[in-house]
Amino acid sequence: MDFSSLDPLISPRSFALIGASDDATRIGGRPIAYMKERGFKGAIYPVNPKRATVQGLPAYPDVASLPAVPDVAVVAVPGEAAIEAIDALGQKGCKAAIVFTAGFAEVDEAGAAAQDRLVATAKKHGMRLLGPNCLGLFNDSIGFYPTFTASFDSGWPVPGGRIGIASQSGAYGTHLFSLARDRGIGANIVVTTGNEGEVALGDVLGWMAQSPDIDVICAYAEGIRESEKFLAALRLARANRKPIVMMKVGRSELGGAAAQSHTASIAGDDAITDAVLQEFGVVRARNTEELLDIAYAATKCIYPAENTLGVMTVSGGAGVLISDAADAVGFPMPAMPQAAQDKLRSLISFCAPRNPVDCTAQAINQIEMVGEFTRSMAVDGGYSSCLIFFSQVGGSRSVAPKIRGQLKAVMEEHPDRLWALSIIAPPDMVREYEADGFLVFEDPTRAVTALHALGRFGQSFAKAEAVAGLLPKVTLPAQTPTEAEGKRLLAAAGVPAVPERGCAEVEAAVAAAKEFGFPVVLKILSPDILHKSEIGGVLLDIDSEAAVREGFATLLARAAERAPGARIEGVLVAKQIKGAVEMALGMVRDPVFGPVAMVGLGGIFIEVLKDVTFRRCPFDAAAAEEMIRSLKGFPLLDGVRGRKKADVKALAEALANLSTFAAAAGPQLVSIDINPLLVLPEGEGAYAADAVLEIGA
Repeated sequence: MDFSSLDPLISPRSFALIGASDDATRIGGRPIAYMKERGFKGAIYPVNPKRATVQGLPAYPDVASLPAVPDVAVVAVPGEAAIEAIDALGQKGCKAAIVFTAGFAEVDEAGAAAQDRLVATAKKHGMRLLGPNCLGLFNDSIGFYPTFTASFDSGWPVPGGRIGIASQSGAYGTHLFSLARDRGIGANIVVTTGNEGEVALGDVLGWMAQSPDIDVICAYAEGIRESEKFLAALRLARANRKPIVMMKVGRSELGGAAAQSHTASIAGDDAITDAVLQEFGVVRARNTEELLDIAYAATKCIYPAENTLGVMTVSGGAGVLISDAADAVGFPMPAMPQAAQDKLRSLISFCAPRNPVDCTAQAINQIEMVGEFTRSMAVDGGYSSCLIFFSQVGGSRSVAPKIRGQLKAVMEEHPDRLWALSIIAPPDMVREYEADGFLVFEDPTRAVTALHALGRFGQSFAKAEAVAGLLPKVTLPAQTPTEAEGKRLLAAAGVPAVPERGCAEVEAAVAAAKEFGFPVVLKILSPDILHKSEIGGVLLDIDSEAAVREGFATLLARAAERAPGARIEGVLVAKQIKGAVEMALGMVRDPVFGPVAMVGLGGIFIEVLKDVTFRRCPFDAAAAEEMIRSLKGFPLLDGVRGRKKADVKALAEALANLSTFAAAAGPQLVSIDINPLLVLPEGEGAYAADAVLEIGA
């Protein structure tokens, strides 16, 4: 997908402002003042019927009077006048507009209707429209500032920055920019999308993914509205090796409601959004500080697919702290080779050379030891990420220049590594270390998180995207099927079921039980009773013909009493399987991303532990196995405490087949719930013991 239709919006050659003000502090005045100060080279056309000039520039009474067609225009007039301005711009031939005006879908139904008219007017003329209710954007590389943020009262972007920020919230997007600037991080293109009447977050991410001026993308999202463009943008960013670090808010029910009212968008199921971000290698930041730390580290453009952490420290305590932080995020810290440890002990007999490598304070007395120990970490340890903790010593005016010289020499020998320092130093000294190429953090645990994130990007960039095959043809019943019918559909799709038979008469049930062998399970069979256990509709350990007859009668009586309006088709008799691990498979239809498959621990554990993972459908068995192995409960399948290993391969194949079936079935399939899916020992397969398919209109 090509996102170049946003070029006139973000990189224009000319600009008009509808509602231009001579007051440089007003909403309609700031863009012109900013662009004059930052040297925008294109033409600027203020539109104001009451003034002959605006901020020293010729003003025009209306759009029709403009001497040329602007590439983009800002609309800063209220209500119906905004819609009229878009129409006039479209008639003029303008290809993009930024609507500051509020009072649309974020307010009420009438505002939503007005927004629909605004967007329809823009689309009629083939215009790209940013907003309404947005703070605009800026592109410092060309001095283009169509925004009314006050952020620049305290400073302009860091020169030469190659970070792009895309934000649904104008205030928070510029908040991120301001914090980045104050940390010396160069974010020179920021786009805020507001109500996303036409241009959505995915459009902006896609434009940044293909922009030669951007290496790293930061995003702030409250709700994803257009999945197709969003997914295309994530795919393009990964293909172009551009990392995306995102703050996706609205995790909680309260947060989700706030996001919807703020941007008139759907926050969606957070777990599903998280799964989509992971699928494309987007790193989700937990907070603003973490987002900026990762973006700062990513400016090095080094993304090791096999990321390992080597640590050198003058403090054993700091080494423990760093090790804990690395373990918490799953960042490998392999030990130094034994020969390297012996060599380092020969240099400082009381050092701790394993990893973390504690060179002790003796390195300050023998400054050449800083270089020796650091070089050994890079050469002998071979770590892709190196973190060096020097605390205040690294900022000492008397010692730091010597340390800096030792470290810089090693770093220049190994420019393919990520080098981070944890020091406390004056700002000027921090800038000197950064100029050498080091990442500098006061808190070493923040460095661990940032370095680990770069490895996650590297893993994603190195992974070949699976090519989706042709989907099979799936014919669904007109209404929600019985359990037996649902299992037949799933079995045909490659999700085998436990041997079973639906029986309308008790004698048929007895015959089925004898054929399968005791014990068996009996379940009430009804298309109207989806959750049978809630009415006592499941009987286990039925071990004789007499028990079958008694259980058959019991289930019919319970159904008549507890679900009197339900259609009863008899009793389902199934072979009872022992010694299996109970898992759960499922599928839900997300309103944004479509069918999404789930796997987790089954039985009652799925509700108690909520150890589940999601992925968009369809996917292959390799991706399914990744999902399974990511579960906290995976050791139960992997032979924990002497148990036999479960048939993970069969489980992965069933999950992948379920995902293909769900993708092929179309929107009529609302959900699938298989719980439990019984996973037998390795080589013996996996079988659905209970399944519910919900069919919509």
